[in-house]
Amino acid sequence: MNSAELDDLEDWVGRDPAGRAARAAEIERETGDDVVRMRARLIRADVAERNGELRAAAEAMWLINEWAHAHGNRYLIARSHLLLGRTYRNLGDVAALLEHAVAAVEALEETVAPRRRLPYVVKYADALTETGSIDAARERYRQAEELARHSEDPRDRIMVLNNHAYAEHLAGEPGRAWAVVRRMRATAIAHGYRLDPNDLDTVASVQIALGHYEDAEQTVLAAITGYPDAPLEADALPEFLLTLAITRRLLGDPGNAQQTLDLCREQCEAHGHGEILVRVMQEQAELYAATGAFRQAFTEHKRFHAAEKEVLSAAREAQARNRQALFEVNEARQEAERFREQARRDPLTGLRNRRHVDETLPALIDNATRTGVPLWAALLDLDHFKQINDLCTHEAGDRVLVEVARLLVASEPAGGFVARLGGEEFLLVVTGLDQSGTAAFLERVRATIAGHTWREMAGDLPVTVSIGAGPAMPGDEQADLLARADARLYEAKRAGRNRVSAGGALCR
Repeated sequence: MNSAELDDLEDWVGRDPAGRAARAAEIERETGDDVVRMRARLIRADVAERNGELRAAAEAMWLINEWAHAHGNRYLIARSHLLLGRTYRNLGDVAALLEHAVAAVEALEETVAPRRRLPYVVKYADALTETGSIDAARERYRQAEELARHSEDPRDRIMVLNNHAYAEHLAGEPGRAWAVVRRMRATAIAHGYRLDPNDLDTVASVQIALGHYEDAEQTVLAAITGYPDAPLEADALPEFLLTLAITRRLLGDPGNAQQTLDLCREQCEAHGHGEILVRVMQEQAELYAATGAFRQAFTEHKRFHAAEKEVLSAAREAQARNRQALFEVNEARQEAERFREQARRDPLTGLRNRRHVDETLPALIDNATRTGVPLWAALLDLDHFKQINDLCTHEAGDRVLVEVARLLVASEPAGGFVARLGGEEFLLVVTGLDQSGTAAFLERVRATIAGHTWREMAGDLPVTVSIGAGPAMPGDEQADLLARADARLYEAKRAGRNRVSAGGALCR
């Protein structure tokens, strides 16, 4: 399995969605690579969302997003945000669309090839357009064009220009939109590329806005002719037919306009395109009015309004259901996060626990041995802690443990962490310091605890710690590193307690 096939499957939109999902499922089953498995799973979620399986798709996207964050995989973070943005956009939540689009772009590493970065910048620009920030969108489309220049496929630059032209059209700037259309056409001609039906639909929309109805008619006819050979959504053909009917009415050709509208209605009724069918009714009323059949126009216009209310009501109900489904997904995700966090925290002190250590420390050791950045494990043990429990009660002992934990957190080094391993034993993981720096840091920790005021909790009994620390070495497992630190801790206790022992490998 190579990444090129995954790239193709991620880009394989509009063609044989069932085949795309099936191939992704095969990859997910066969691979032993977790990253490949997650990419394949995200492709399946993409297909599911396009098929209307919103809840299952959103759950998968969020789980993959969380996995990617936990494993530092910035590409999967970016792609999952990209797809989540589209999911929320389809619910009409353009604010969430923009939020996810920004997160997707920010997550991409600089090493990602320009062509793989391109869709993220375009979708960011599209999101800015939909939130009314056309000036900011223009800058992003310009950046996307620069990225597209690195691609050998002219369709990449045409895709950018098509989206930019449609954005200008939506912003009520037909003149600007036409200037972009002209550049798109010039690019296609220069590379011997024929614009696909979606590109032509954008061109026709701009031509209609400019009043160039004859040109728009020819453009839409070309889109319809190219429809069978293009990977388009199922509602593309009735959309093109409706645009053609409108254009012919505007041209003063009601006979052909009616024939085209009838064909569009047949397509909608045969394939269940209810929302387009409502717009067919609206256009039918316009067409009756254009031919002087005002009574029929009035009747059809009433039918249109009734159908529009029904469709809007159904759409609102579906949107409410989908929003509830996503709310439940998010709520369950947050609840699971809370449970996961609680399972990795010591209930008394709030510090990380042994489970967190077992999940986190091996990766830190591996990174340290690969990069050469020093990593030290320091074990801290409270001296004569049993006396505090026996003479001052277990409640006092718990208060001492909580306060020690607070002091350790206050001293926590960047890049490391503090954990309670059990009883009176704690772990401090220190990164980026050499032996002398680590010893000095741990000595400050020891002195802070020894110099703290403990009388309220422990009476006249002293509260001190012994600390033993050892460095991670090539080939180390977690057990090796902790055994090295434990041996140094034993040295510190044997030497009289309330001291630090930090050194390298033990002599045997």
